[in-house]
Amino acid sequence: MKQVDNKLPDGVTREKIHHRQIDLHGYRRSDGLFEVEGRISDRKPHDFHPPRNGRSVPANTPLHDMVVVLVFNKDLVVQAVRTSMNAYPYATCSGGGDSLQALVGLRIGAGWNAEVRKRLPVSDTCTHMRELLGPMATAAFQTTTETRRHLLDARKADGKPVKVDTCYAYSASRDLVKQFWPDYYQPPATAKHD
Repeated sequence: MKQVDNKLPDGVTREKIHHRQIDLHGYRRSDGLFEVEGRISDRKPHDFHPPRNGRSVPANTPLHDMVVVLVFNKDLVVQAVRTSMNAYPYATCSGGGDSLQALVGLRIGAGWNAEVRKRLPVSDTCTHMRELLGPMATAAFQTTTETRRHLLDARKADGKPVKVDTCYAYSASRDLVKQFWPDYYQPPATAKHD
């Protein structure tokens, strides 16, 4: 692995003491469903001794290496959940993914994070797997972009395009809104965000 320059522009130096990696992949399946696979891993550049554990994790060996797979349909409703723990600090950690089965039937979309917190109590769920679920929801949207392209022009009950003011690029004061929905464009000085 290439070593990063540990001297900052102001002359301060730094020492790497932890590396967390989150990796997300989206898939279209042959059965018409989709999957997002999320993996989280933690490594230390030095030997690590988990507190009250009595074991040692060698330098650059995963302390955490956990995978969550969400299987969902075109409507972003979770159909199945798979989890695996390849590395974890305590023997009791191995059951920390079982509670994620409570996500089956949940729609990925508005309110996802709140519903995840409700369905997956902290004391019943691996913290690291739970942390993956927010970014995995975003990856699910990216995975199904092509199948949801027709929703780009969806409108709210008041006629306003759903996309307006949903992010920086789709702000009412940006060129995308001016180009695609000129009636909802607001010059930057008068822009009001919902």
